[in-house]
Amino acid sequence: MGWLPEPKKEGKNLGILAFETAKTMSRLISLYKSVSDEEISRLRNDVIRSKGVAFLNSGDEKFLLSLASAERLEDLDHAAAAVARLGKKCTDFGLERFDLVYKELKGGVLNSGKMRYGSATAERKIRKMERLVAATSGLHAAVESLAEMEVSERKMKQWKSKDNELHKANYDNLIHKLEIQRREIRNFKEISLWNKSFDKCVDLMARVVFVVHRRICALFGPRKRFPMKEKVFPHSGPLLTASKPVMVRFYSRKSGIFEEEEAGPQTNRVFHSAKPETVGGSGLALRYANVILTAEKYLDSDVAISHMERESFYEMLPENLKFQVRAKLSKNMRCAGVEEGDALLAEGWRDAVAEILRWLAPVADDTVRWQMERSFEKTRFDARPTALLLQTLHFADREKTEAAIAEILVGLSCVFRFENRRFVHCDEFY
Repeated sequence: MGWLPEPKKEGKNLGILAFETAKTMSRLISLYKSVSDEEISRLRNDVIRSKGVAFLNSGDEKFLLSLASAERLEDLDHAAAAVARLGKKCTDFGLERFDLVYKELKGGVLNSGKMRYGSATAERKIRKMERLVAATSGLHAAVESLAEMEVSERKMKQWKSKDNELHKANYDNLIHKLEIQRREIRNFKEISLWNKSFDKCVDLMARVVFVVHRRICALFGPRKRFPMKEKVFPHSGPLLTASKPVMVRFYSRKSGIFEEEEAGPQTNRVFHSAKPETVGGSGLALRYANVILTAEKYLDSDVAISHMERESFYEMLPENLKFQVRAKLSKNMRCAGVEEGDALLAEGWRDAVAEILRWLAPVADDTVRWQMERSFEKTRFDARPTALLLQTLHFADREKTEAAIAEILVGLSCVFRFENRRFVHCDEFY
């Protein structure tokens, strides 16, 4: 990259900031893998065309791809912001001003360089980052283990003072283990990010940022400013295009590079773009996902479900969904007017519920996965590709989702009734 020569001075080492750097590297590796040919093929052919996504979210491939592009670019912006913060500690002038460099890249002022996605050079850098992250993760685990052992040492030191021979032997054994653990930590520091310079690490990450940005723009088309006032994309974005360089021009010189990403409600703009009539816009995505997955668990279970479990499950539902379920149950004469123990009817209802769950449960699974990945992002070193909001319940039509959930719960109630009411001490599901 012409803008960024190899740093001549290495400067000071990362030290304790190795762990933060490893998490940033993990995020970049994850982004790199998320735009591979295999992942993009899975996105287009499996995720977008899945029944749950197409029915609940949208059948418009262009719209869904525009969501995917916007979310991946937003993730890259957050990673680049972390690289820029570390860059402020570099001795190299080009690295120290990485925030300005990335701004020019986004504005189309700066060329993204010669290194291409999937090239031997890019793959080497990714493998190097993976080795550094793995070693730093090992260091993190070793440091935590040492902290626990030192707590035990302080306790055993008190016991040792009582001249108990057994305690003394255990204490000496622990001291030996502490020496081994400290030696292991020293070894990890040598091979991990702890002993690497800010300049070398920021240089490595900056180059990957450029490669990923170029790849996303080549796949999804020129980068466009995410609509700030609109709650949805009024028009869909470009379809996947041939992988060739794209010059992008959208930067407004009125604002800084990371101001939008870090300024209150403008943070996570893709997340906040869900309309009020969607499940995510109503703040119900995770709750509905848990309801769906709990219903799936109950359907597959052969054990009785207690009154307390039933009540807890019922309380997961918002009032309007409770009303829908009660109304459906009261009108469902097939369920209410047939004797218990009808195996054929039970099997029929079971098949009907299973059919809905076949396309609804994967969306619920991805909703929980998305939430967990974001919740633990600051503490994990996982570099696997992350889920996208478009494959969750976040953008799902609330009316369609609630209708599907109501059908599941009514069907589940009938299954339990016809299978001799496996709910304990419960005449009806609700």
